[in-house]
Amino acid sequence: MSETLVVALMFICLIAGLALGHELAFVLGGIAVIFGYFGWGPSIFPMFASRIYDAMDNYILIAVPLFIFMAQLLDRSGILERLFTALRYLLGPIRGGLAVAVIVVSVIFAACTGLIGASVVTMGLLALPMLLKFGYSKELATGTITASGTLGILIPPSVMLIVMGSQAQLSVGKLFAAAIIPGLVLAILYLLYVIVLCGLDPKKGPPMPKEERAAVSYSEIIMMALKSLVPPMILIFGVLGSIFWGVATPTEASGVGAFMSFLLVLAYKKFSWESLFHAMTATARITAMVLTVVIGASCFTGVFIGIGGGDVINDLILGIGLGKMGVFWVMMAVVFMLGMFLDWIGIVLIVLPIFLPIADSLGFDRLWFVMMVAINLQSSFLTPPLGIAMFYLKGVAPAEVLMSHIYRGIVPFVILMLIGLIVCTYVPQSVMWLPSVLVK
Repeated sequence: MSETLVVALMFICLIAGLALGHELAFVLGGIAVIFGYFGWGPSIFPMFASRIYDAMDNYILIAVPLFIFMAQLLDRSGILERLFTALRYLLGPIRGGLAVAVIVVSVIFAACTGLIGASVVTMGLLALPMLLKFGYSKELATGTITASGTLGILIPPSVMLIVMGSQAQLSVGKLFAAAIIPGLVLAILYLLYVIVLCGLDPKKGPPMPKEERAAVSYSEIIMMALKSLVPPMILIFGVLGSIFWGVATPTEASGVGAFMSFLLVLAYKKFSWESLFHAMTATARITAMVLTVVIGASCFTGVFIGIGGGDVINDLILGIGLGKMGVFWVMMAVVFMLGMFLDWIGIVLIVLPIFLPIADSLGFDRLWFVMMVAINLQSSFLTPPLGIAMFYLKGVAPAEVLMSHIYRGIVPFVILMLIGLIVCTYVPQSVMWLPSVLVK
């Protein structure tokens, strides 16, 4: 059987397994076992054991459960609610002000968590009823919450960047630094869209009623903002600053972040043994999911590369004859389309081992290329049929918000994500400058 046919069969089996509703980790692992056994026989199992041990022995991945635990604690601290309340009164009087507040709060929360679920669900519970109450368009409200909520997977400390750094053999500190400006570029694009849209059509995002705004004085608003903003800023600088200044590795900084988050929960008087138990069990579930997929994907890519699949894909893409940037955009199109059907971890673990050798052969800087994939993966949380952020929001949205409203709401933001990808592609210093300055 030719290498090309085996590669095609592996991907057909992958698509079929996912279409039947099976879990990604077991689909990847099962395909690896079947094709590996018929290709090499029982000798394939020692190779699986070696790859699994390498994943277990990866020091960088220790940061995953600690950053997840940090996010779970922050979700229970009430910081997000306090910060949104302050910004709601501060920005509410302007057109689109509440949507702007959602984006700002999501950016700050993204820099504290590294996950999207907590941000989207919390803002859906907290901000969506408020946006609808003041007459915001359902499409604008849902699109803003889902798009800004996904920034948590890009803006450091990001769990996705930790996994990508492990797979690409890159410094996680450099990846964190490289992601800051692209994350802010996307946030600024969202802000500009909301401000311009509501400026042109005030009915989409009317200002807060004067009576509502007058209920709180400016001095009270400032004090609310300081009390809710200063603690997360200390946390952000404590975690990222320790990495960029060389005081701690990302793994050590994740421990610092988890401890500081615990102190914030105590300071805000939100601690209870029940909440701590739920944070720990949620951390265990998410970590188990991530690392199980890592194991399944590691075995899958081992077999795939072993049968020559990397060479087949390399020859196929390079043989198109589109030139260096043409090949780059073909790879980005593949990542974008995979985002409609797979979650980010599956895409990272399958695509990077295949695409990185191609990117290296074309002369792309590996840090820059990995960051382009990371930016592109923002869309995977919004594009149907998977679009996990949409289902997070639908699960907590009021009954009058239909899935059709969410679908229409995400379209402009997916376009903005692609614009952000284009900007960072053709302005590479937006990615490469901060790592050269902050990380030595």
